Amino acid sequence: MSELAQKRELETKKKQGITVTEILIVAVLIAAGAVLKAVSNTIFSFTPLKPNMVIAMYALAILLVRPRFFEALAIGLIAGVVCMFLPGATPYANIASEAIGAVVMFLLIRIPINTKFGKMSLIPAVMTFLTTLASGYTFFLMLKILLLSGMEVNNMALGVFNAIIIGTAAANSITVFILYPALGTIMKRKNTEQLTINN
Repeated sequence: MSELAQKRELETKKKQGITVTEILIVAVLIAAGAVLKAVSNTIFSFTPLKPNMVIAMYALAILLVRPRFFEALAIGLIAGVVCMFLPGATPYANIASEAIGAVVMFLLIRIPINTKFGKMSLIPAVMTFLTTLASGYTFFLMLKILLLSGMEVNNMALGVFNAIIIGTAAANSITVFILYPALGTIMKRKNTEQLTINN
């Protein structure tokens, strides 16, 4: 089968939804992000800067499996629910922020961008950075809404929160920049092998 035909078959497969293997990949990545977030919360307990690696992992998952809109939204909602069970969570804020972050990543992967750093693409890092910003500022907005509604939440100054969001975005970008090439190669290899078996 020609390469063009393989690409078309893969595109058709994607339109039918993500596979069981891809669902497992998403689950493993979000679980890994939750563990890393819990660990970072402990390590950085003395400071308001607590990187959210769950964002990096669901951004990476969306980059790898290229889900449809509602699948990407579901990934974000699941990531948000997972964050709710971690220490220091703010009720409802993570669900909204991670859903928005996942939708932003879904939209970004459909924009034709070509940014290279040597032989490595900066696209995954840039998209993760923007996704983290979208998630972070949505979270900040949710905190303000919850505060106005009378709920007791951590009311940080905007300057402090800007530092947290940008620092987290940078850390998440570096993480995805390092992990995406290797995992992306593995995913492509598995898809090619699956096509070979089917043919």
